[in-house]
Amino acid sequence: MAMTSRPYSRPYRRRTDVVLMPLLLLVLAVVLGPTPSAAAGNDWWVPSARPAPDSGIGVTGEPFTGTGADGEVRGFVDAHDHLFSNEAFGGRLICGKVFSEAGIADALKDCPEHYPDGSLAVFDFITKGGDGRHDPVGWPTFKDWPAHDSLTHQQNYYAWVERAWRGGQRVLVNDLVTNGVICSVYFFKDRGCDEMTSIRLQAKLTYDLQAYVDRMYGGPGKGWFRIVTDSAQARDVIEQGKLAVILGVETSEPFGCKQILDVPQCDRKDIDAGLDELYALGVRSMFLCHKFDNALCGVRFDSGTLGTAINVGQFLSTGTFWKTEKCTGPQHDNPIGSAAAPGAEAKLPAGVRVPAYDADARCNVRGLTDLGEYAVRGMMQRKMMLEIDHMSVKAAGRALDIFEAGSYPGVLSSHSWMDLNWTERVYGLGGFIAQYMHGSEGFVAEANRTKALRDKYDVGYGYGTDMNGVGGWPGPRGADAPNKVTYPFRSADGGSLVDRQTTGERTWDLNTDGAAHYGLVPDWIEDIRLVGGQEVVNDLFRGAESYLDTWGATERHRAGANLAEGASATASSTEWNPFTSYAPSRAVDGRRDTRWAGDWSDDQWLRIDLGSTHRVGRVTLDWERAYGKAYRIQLSTDGASWQTVWSTSTGDGGLDTARFTGTPARYVRVLGTERGTGWGYSLYEVGVHST
Repeated sequence: MAMTSRPYSRPYRRRTDVVLMPLLLLVLAVVLGPTPSAAAGNDWWVPSARPAPDSGIGVTGEPFTGTGADGEVRGFVDAHDHLFSNEAFGGRLICGKVFSEAGIADALKDCPEHYPDGSLAVFDFITKGGDGRHDPVGWPTFKDWPAHDSLTHQQNYYAWVERAWRGGQRVLVNDLVTNGVICSVYFFKDRGCDEMTSIRLQAKLTYDLQAYVDRMYGGPGKGWFRIVTDSAQARDVIEQGKLAVILGVETSEPFGCKQILDVPQCDRKDIDAGLDELYALGVRSMFLCHKFDNALCGVRFDSGTLGTAINVGQFLSTGTFWKTEKCTGPQHDNPIGSAAAPGAEAKLPAGVRVPAYDADARCNVRGLTDLGEYAVRGMMQRKMMLEIDHMSVKAAGRALDIFEAGSYPGVLSSHSWMDLNWTERVYGLGGFIAQYMHGSEGFVAEANRTKALRDKYDVGYGYGTDMNGVGGWPGPRGADAPNKVTYPFRSADGGSLVDRQTTGERTWDLNTDGAAHYGLVPDWIEDIRLVGGQEVVNDLFRGAESYLDTWGATERHRAGANLAEGASATASSTEWNPFTSYAPSRAVDGRRDTRWAGDWSDDQWLRIDLGSTHRVGRVTLDWERAYGKAYRIQLSTDGASWQTVWSTSTGDGGLDTARFTGTPARYVRVLGTERGTGWGYSLYEVGVHST
């Protein structure tokens, strides 16, 4: 997101003449109120009362229920959406509401400053270009919005989400989102900028939406929009043919964990309290960093003009710009480039300039901090799933190392912001991957690129619409495009008929309008089928099952006992230091602020006595900067005869996990044969596990 507007010192005050017509429409909607549905009241998927006037759905036929013949739930998963981001960023960045008790005329109206012609639609012309001018009228005409390239207008009206559900979607992840810096620099707002306050409000409104839909269907629990807090609930909801809604969080400073001049503004108590609060709200997945480096982790950069603008925001928030370094492996962050963003750069203090970056230095120097690692492990303890999109290569790599060391499956990449070289690492853990809602040609090409891996791990696929996320969505392929969507068409399961979607006086057609709002998700999936074939849609239709597989495995995960913790340890040598101890026992004391360090020569070893014979199948090594490039893991039952069960000559430090066939052993030895640095070998902690 671009941050190019000036902070505004007072709440914006509306003029009476600007809002007269919307107020009249609001009164009209209240007077009309909900009316009985004209459709058959006996059909469980048809509400007994719907607000009138309201949006059309454009789908007929019964939504599919139950599971497939193989026992799997069926349906699509949107792993990344923002239902209530209109309540974020001060409440005036994205215009319109998901629902309103006063009706659609109140829900789908523009921000007051956009009237009469969009001249003050500042964020609109920042993100779209031009002068921001547009017809602000929403209901009932919708001349200029919602649109695939209008990033500041509501795309998630509840009836449009209903259409996506009717078209076959069965899982929706609602990421509660905001950004305090964007809020602070934007001209217009009607509330404060504290991120956690906004997250709480969005969570509440998600529950309010559930109640709103329930009332249409006759009472609590009867509607199609169901918030779930565990995978078993989600499976029950989907088997009933309804939509399972999961709460996530995507924000830049969770728990107040920003950093100023590299100094954290939170501590472990803040993290524990924050995770506990989010879990109590029903949140089960989250990002630890987003857009700006914070006290937990560094971010994967944005590029171009947007990247420059966000880098300015990073400076305004933290007092530091992004810092880069050469990458140590094939993975890399997005290039920052040197594109100008004059509006954003004008906010910098006099004499401060955005730095230039070397083209061959593509990685953020900031990875997962100690506090970030504490947060990751806190999420593991609470059986929450970690979103690694937006994490820098260094941060995501460390998070994956931690998960691999603990065999923890709860990792998600929900909208194409992870380095694609790590797809197999995610699948290997049991994690889930979804692709951003690209145009059908691009989506199909990327789906085909990773098809072999999905087949190897027998998993389905997902999409992340990121609606209301200021990202841009598929444009029209054209009325004369080959294999265009022909209306009406059958849903993926064949049971429903999907026609063009109409709201008020406007009817949308994917061929000529693109993915303008959430209701066009079924149309977009049909476009994917026509462009890429049924096989891609089949993988998507397995997405709900695979997402729930990851979630369920995360819930069932139990940390294995570390056989090495507190065990007796000896070493070939110990580095001497007059101020602290680097004794071998420091590598098995269960703490990451102590370590064993050996002499500065290649051939060194650390030996651990487990006290009795165990079946050993996994050893983890948490290296300090002095790491082993070449080393072996050896096992013994008597401490005299040793068997090498694992070795490497390409170690690169960090957190290594050695897996091998379970073998009886009382003694475990790490035998270093080549150092990775000029120092010796140094290990914070060694873990020994049965599997």
